Amino acid sequence: MTNLVEVEDFTRHSEERRTSAFQLEVKNWLERHPETQYVDILLNDLNGVFRGKRIPIAALAKLEKGCYFPASVFAMDILGNTVEEAGLGQSLGEPDNLCMPVPGTLVPSASDPVHIAQLLLTMCNQDGTPFDVEPRNVLNRLWQQLRNRGLFPVVAVELEFYLVDKARDAEGYIQPPCAPGSSERNMQSQVYSVDNLDHFGAVLRDIDALARQQNIPADGALAEASPGQFEINLHHTRDVLSACDHAVQLKRLIRQVAENHGMTATFMAKPYEEYAGSGMHVHISMLDAADHNAFAADDGSDSPLLKRALAGMLDLMPASMALLAPNVNAYRRFVPDAYVPLRASWGHNNRTVALRIPCGDVENHRVEYRVAGADANPYLVMSAILAGILHGLDTALPLPQPVQGNGHEAEGIPLPVRQSEALCEFESSFPLQKLLGERFGAVWHSCKRHEMMQFERLVTATEIDWMLKNA
Repeated sequence: MTNLVEVEDFTRHSEERRTSAFQLEVKNWLERHPETQYVDILLNDLNGVFRGKRIPIAALAKLEKGCYFPASVFAMDILGNTVEEAGLGQSLGEPDNLCMPVPGTLVPSASDPVHIAQLLLTMCNQDGTPFDVEPRNVLNRLWQQLRNRGLFPVVAVELEFYLVDKARDAEGYIQPPCAPGSSERNMQSQVYSVDNLDHFGAVLRDIDALARQQNIPADGALAEASPGQFEINLHHTRDVLSACDHAVQLKRLIRQVAENHGMTATFMAKPYEEYAGSGMHVHISMLDAADHNAFAADDGSDSPLLKRALAGMLDLMPASMALLAPNVNAYRRFVPDAYVPLRASWGHNNRTVALRIPCGDVENHRVEYRVAGADANPYLVMSAILAGILHGLDTALPLPQPVQGNGHEAEGIPLPVRQSEALCEFESSFPLQKLLGERFGAVWHSCKRHEMMQFERLVTATEIDWMLKNA
């Protein structure tokens, strides 16, 4: 039987190995980047927003033993206000938790890559175990459950975003930017337009160059369906945590580069009424212990394991909507004929369904999860996907027939298209709550319900216009 001394000895040696690795990372950084003056140390909160502080470079080496942030960082609304109902704030005395550096995430900051670096952190409980409300830790636990079964996800994230002019139009609404160096403002859809890429070439080149500096494995941008809208795809990887680390780093990088060029980059799910929304699509396949694609049968068809995974993801999809569409604005995307799924459905080579099996060979047989908005937290989107797969593996569920033709007109379980409905589905789903962790589920629901109620108290200009003289 393992005794307490052995456990403490193992823990001490693990910490020493981690400390040595971080010291080496800092030493190598300082040798390669001697002009660095500051480091942004960053936690990614429930909303996918970075919270942290900027420290002088002389303090970087001290982070080998960690630093402290309040647990309430993970009980904030989208504006950064602590939601007391979540139970991580004043009721506990606003306690601090230890935060440790994430290895390999010390990179240049896009705001000033010569003088400022950035480093990701992850939070621990008081006993040193991973803090169970942090989305990164939620994902890591689900990923570990799959690895324990000899299954290894291979994932890739696609991000859509808009570049927006800092100046509003005559009516006070946001508008697409003018092409740099001109007064030409493109107001028409130009999907796959190479010329549109040329117009914003300087911005996109800076994004590409800084992504390489930050070791973010990103492909070049493509012009999306609407003016000022672009998509950048991240490479497939077996490291699920790194895939999401890269996604949140890429979002920050894009915003910073846009600011450097006098624009705003937004990952709002639906910034314009008349133009397409922005999504976050995730591709996932599954390797077995022999590195074979467990989602494909020998003849390239759907394997039994894939069918169980599909059934699980579909079954939890309505309850997962609270994570996939986390803000009131996110539900504006879910309208007919907008290439956004309205039902929990699946099909082959079909962009109108929620779970698409793209064209490809046996090695690349995979699922494209097409529901999440670009405003969602990548760690939680990936958590919803892995939770659905685990649910399907552990539960005998029927798999509906694949959709042929227009998925918007096909049968299937409707997805909630209002935040209030989505939060009710989330709260009442025992399987999803169990997989994500009950404390996480309670904190998430409290924060998002608080946020929704704050929004619903607002009296909008549209209400005034419609009702002032007509009510």
